[in-house]
Amino acid sequence: METNKTIDVLNNLIEINNDRIEGYATASMETEDTSLKALFNKFKQTSEVCKSELIAEVKRLDGEIIEGTRITGKFFRAWMDFKAALTGNNKTLILESCEYGEDAIKHTYENTLEKYIGDLTLEQVALIKGQYNLLKAEHDEVKNLRDHTVTR
Repeated sequence: METNKTIDVLNNLIEINNDRIEGYATASMETEDTSLKALFNKFKQTSEVCKSELIAEVKRLDGEIIEGTRITGKFFRAWMDFKAALTGNNKTLILESCEYGEDAIKHTYENTLEKYIGDLTLEQVALIKGQYNLLKAEHDEVKNLRDHTVTR
Protein backbone atom coordinates (compact mmCIF):
# COMPACT_ATOMS: atom_id res chain seq x y z
CA MET A 1 0.00 0.00 0.00
CA GLU A 2 1.36 3.40 -1.02
CA THR A 3 0.99 6.05 1.70
CA ASN A 4 0.71 8.95 -0.76
CA LYS A 5 -2.16 7.22 -2.56
CA THR A 6 -3.92 6.62 0.76
CA ILE A 7 -3.52 10.28 1.67
CA ASP A 8 -4.97 11.30 -1.72
CA VAL A 9 -7.98 9.02 -1.19
CA LEU A 10 -8.60 10.42 2.31
CA ASN A 11 -8.14 14.00 1.09
CA ASN A 12 -10.73 13.40 -1.63
CA LEU A 13 -13.22 12.50 1.10
CA ILE A 14 -12.20 15.56 3.13
CA GLU A 15 -12.84 17.73 0.10
CA ILE A 16 -16.33 16.32 -0.58
CA ASN A 17 -17.19 16.80 3.10
CA ASN A 18 -16.02 20.42 2.78
CA ASP A 19 -18.46 20.78 -0.13
CA ARG A 20 -21.26 19.33 1.98
CA ILE A 21 -20.47 21.59 4.94
CA GLU A 22 -20.56 24.70 2.75
CA GLY A 23 -23.58 23.42 0.82
CA TYR A 24 -25.65 23.01 3.95
CA ALA A 25 -24.50 26.36 5.32
CA THR A 26 -25.80 27.85 2.04
CA ALA A 27 -29.02 25.82 2.15
CA SER A 28 -29.66 26.98 5.71
CA MET A 29 -29.35 30.61 4.61
CA GLU A 30 -31.66 30.02 1.64
CA THR A 31 -34.65 28.88 3.65
CA GLU A 32 -36.79 30.49 6.30
CA ASP A 33 -38.17 27.09 7.36
CA THR A 34 -36.88 26.44 10.90
CA SER A 35 -37.22 22.66 10.57
CA LEU A 36 -35.09 22.70 7.43
CA LYS A 37 -32.52 24.96 9.11
CA ALA A 38 -32.25 22.45 11.98
CA LEU A 39 -31.95 19.53 9.57
CA PHE A 40 -29.29 21.27 7.51
CA ASN A 41 -27.33 22.13 10.66
CA LYS A 42 -27.45 18.46 11.71
CA PHE A 43 -26.15 17.37 8.29
CA LYS A 44 -23.42 20.00 8.38
CA GLN A 45 -22.33 18.72 11.79
CA THR A 46 -22.19 15.14 10.48
CA SER A 47 -19.77 16.20 7.77
CA GLU A 48 -17.72 18.21 10.26
CA VAL A 49 -17.28 15.05 12.34
CA CYS A 50 -16.45 12.96 9.25
CA LYS A 51 -13.96 15.57 8.14
CA SER A 52 -12.24 15.69 11.54
CA GLU A 53 -11.91 11.89 11.59
CA LEU A 54 -10.40 11.92 8.09
CA ILE A 55 -8.03 14.75 9.01
CA ALA A 56 -6.83 12.78 12.03
CA GLU A 57 -6.06 9.83 9.75
CA VAL A 58 -4.15 11.98 7.24
CA LYS A 59 -2.16 13.50 10.12
CA ARG A 60 -1.40 10.01 11.43
CA LEU A 61 0.11 9.26 8.01
CA ASP A 62 2.12 12.52 8.16
CA GLY A 63 0.24 13.80 5.14
CA GLU A 64 -0.75 17.28 4.07
CA ILE A 65 -4.43 18.02 4.58
CA ILE A 66 -6.34 19.46 1.65
CA GLU A 67 -8.10 22.76 2.22
CA GLY A 68 -11.09 24.14 0.41
CA THR A 69 -13.75 22.62 -1.78
CA ARG A 70 -14.09 21.20 -5.25
CA ILE A 71 -14.91 23.47 -8.16
CA THR A 72 -18.08 21.42 -8.69
CA GLY A 73 -19.06 22.14 -5.09
CA LYS A 74 -18.74 25.87 -5.74
CA PHE A 75 -20.96 25.55 -8.83
CA PHE A 76 -23.50 23.56 -6.79
CA ARG A 77 -23.69 26.29 -4.12
CA ALA A 78 -23.96 29.04 -6.75
CA TRP A 79 -26.78 27.13 -8.47
CA MET A 80 -28.54 26.78 -5.13
CA ASP A 81 -28.31 30.54 -4.54
CA PHE A 82 -29.66 31.21 -8.03
CA LYS A 83 -32.53 28.72 -7.68
CA ALA A 84 -33.52 30.11 -4.28
CA ALA A 85 -33.56 33.65 -5.64
CA LEU A 86 -35.81 32.63 -8.54
CA THR A 87 -38.17 30.43 -6.58
CA GLY A 88 -38.70 32.50 -3.46
CA ASN A 89 -37.27 29.83 -1.16
CA ASN A 90 -39.34 26.98 -2.64
CA LYS A 91 -38.87 24.07 -0.21
CA THR A 92 -39.12 21.35 -2.86
CA LEU A 93 -36.49 22.96 -5.08
CA ILE A 94 -34.14 23.55 -2.13
CA LEU A 95 -34.50 19.87 -1.16
CA GLU A 96 -33.89 18.81 -4.78
CA SER A 97 -30.65 20.82 -4.75
CA CYS A 98 -29.68 19.20 -1.45
CA GLU A 99 -30.41 15.77 -2.87
CA TYR A 100 -28.10 16.53 -5.78
CA GLY A 101 -25.31 17.22 -3.28
CA GLU A 102 -26.22 14.12 -1.28
CA ASP A 103 -25.99 12.02 -4.44
CA ALA A 104 -22.50 13.41 -5.06
CA ILE A 105 -21.14 12.57 -1.61
CA LYS A 106 -22.79 9.14 -1.63
CA HIS A 107 -21.25 8.39 -5.04
CA THR A 108 -17.81 9.58 -3.88
CA TYR A 109 -17.87 7.27 -0.85
CA GLU A 110 -19.15 4.34 -2.94
CA ASN A 111 -16.45 4.96 -5.54
CA THR A 112 -13.80 5.07 -2.82
CA LEU A 113 -14.96 1.78 -1.31
CA GLU A 114 -15.14 0.11 -4.75
CA LYS A 115 -12.01 1.41 -6.48
CA TYR A 116 -9.57 2.36 -3.73
CA ILE A 117 -10.13 -0.26 -1.04
CA GLY A 118 -6.69 -1.73 -1.79
CA ASP A 119 -5.11 1.61 -0.88
CA LEU A 120 -6.64 1.59 2.60
CA THR A 121 -6.02 -0.31 5.82
CA LEU A 122 -8.81 -2.35 7.39
CA GLU A 123 -9.22 0.39 10.01
CA GLN A 124 -9.54 3.06 7.31
CA VAL A 125 -12.08 0.96 5.43
CA ALA A 126 -14.10 0.55 8.64
CA LEU A 127 -13.95 4.32 9.24
CA ILE A 128 -15.08 5.11 5.70
CA LYS A 129 -17.86 2.50 5.76
CA GLY A 130 -19.12 3.94 9.05
CA GLN A 131 -19.15 7.44 7.59
CA TYR A 132 -20.83 6.18 4.42
CA ASN A 133 -23.63 4.61 6.46
CA LEU A 134 -24.24 7.89 8.32
CA LEU A 135 -24.17 9.92 5.12
CA LYS A 136 -26.39 7.47 3.24
CA ALA A 137 -28.99 7.66 6.03
CA GLU A 138 -28.99 11.45 5.73
CA HIS A 139 -29.17 11.18 1.92
CA ASP A 140 -32.26 9.00 2.31
CA GLU A 141 -33.73 11.46 4.82
CA VAL A 142 -33.41 14.34 2.31
CA LYS A 143 -34.89 12.18 -0.46
CA ASN A 144 -37.83 11.12 1.70
CA LEU A 145 -38.46 14.68 2.85
CA ARG A 146 -38.31 15.90 -0.74
CA ASP A 147 -40.69 13.14 -1.87
CA HIS A 148 -43.09 13.99 0.97
CA THR A 149 -42.93 17.70 0.16
CA VAL A 150 -43.66 17.09 -3.54
CA THR A 151 -46.80 15.11 -2.77
CA ARG A 152 -48.33 17.84 -0.59
